[in-house]
Amino acid sequence: MNLKFSIIVPVYNRPQEIEELLESLAKQDFEQDFEVLIIEDGSQDSSEKIVEKYQSNLDLKYFYKENTGAGASRNFGMERASGNYFIILDSDVIVPPQYLSEVSKALHENFTDAFGGPDSAHKSFTSLQKAINYSMTSVLTTGGIRGKKKGVGKFQPRSFNLGLSKKVFETTQGFSKMKVGEDIDLTFRLWENGFETQLIETAYVYHKRRSTIKQFFKQTFSFGSARPILNKKYPETTKITYWFPSLFIIGLDISTLLLIFGYWQFIAFYGCYFLFIFLDSLIQNKNFKVAFLSIITTFTQFYGYGLGFLESKFIKK
Repeated sequence: MNLKFSIIVPVYNRPQEIEELLESLAKQDFEQDFEVLIIEDGSQDSSEKIVEKYQSNLDLKYFYKENTGAGASRNFGMERASGNYFIILDSDVIVPPQYLSEVSKALHENFTDAFGGPDSAHKSFTSLQKAINYSMTSVLTTGGIRGKKKGVGKFQPRSFNLGLSKKVFETTQGFSKMKVGEDIDLTFRLWENGFETQLIETAYVYHKRRSTIKQFFKQTFSFGSARPILNKKYPETTKITYWFPSLFIIGLDISTLLLIFGYWQFIAFYGCYFLFIFLDSLIQNKNFKVAFLSIITTFTQFYGYGLGFLESKFIKK
C-alpha cells in the first residue's frame, strides 16, 4: 500500500510548542513526501507567524477556526488533508528524526487501520516534566496501558500520538463531541467497526504534558471524570481496574486516620509502594530529584483521577 501521511496538529494558545514540534518535523529522515496541517482552534495567541517560518521546509497548511475543542479540530484537519493515512499529534510533543520512518516501516510490515505510539521524556525536559512522564507511563502506576509493551489487553491509542487511515475517518466520522476521553471513545467505535489497532513501540514521541502540579492534577481529574461516561456508553468495556485509583485514595485516607489511633500497619503499605516508585524512577531516570518528584506526581495522578472518577460516578448527572 502506498501511504501518504498527513500530520494533523490542533493548537490553542501555544505558539512556542508548535515551533518546537515543527522544528522536529523539519528534521525527519523520512524520504517520502508528507504534509502538516496546523489547526488553530480559536487561539488569542496565534501561531501563524511561527508556521510561516517553516513554510519553505515543510509542506505546511495553516487553518484558523473558531474554538470547538481538540477533537473537532482534528476532524477539521482530516476533512482537509490530502493524504490517505492521518497522524494526530498534540502540540506539546517533539518527534525524533526517525519517527515517520518507523511508522512507515511498521505499517508496511503489519498494516492496521490505526496505531498508537508511546511517549518518552526528552533530555531538555524539566525534572517535573520527567516525573510526570514517569507517572503516566510506568507499569507501577498505569499498568503499562499508555504505551508499554507489557500492558495487558488490546492497545488503546491516545490522541497525543495516534494514526488512522482515511477509511477509518470516513467510517467513524472521527472524534466525537466528548471534550475528554474522545480518543478512547474513537478506539471503541473503531473496534466496533472491525478495525484493528496496534502499538508501534518504536514510534515514540517526547511528550511535555503539563508543567505544574496544579495543571497535572486538573488533567488527571478530567481523565477520571471521563471514564464513568465511557463505561456507561460502552458497558462491555468496563473493568474493575478503573476503580483502582479511587480505592487507592480512599484506602490512603482511611490508613492515615487509623495511624492517628496507633494502627501504622496500613499506612506502611503505602510507604512501601511509594518507596518502590522512588527506586524505580531513580533506576529509569538516574536522577534523585526526578525520583523524589515521581512520588509527588504519582500521588497527584491517583488523587486527580480517583476524585474525578468518583465525582463523575456519584455526583455529576
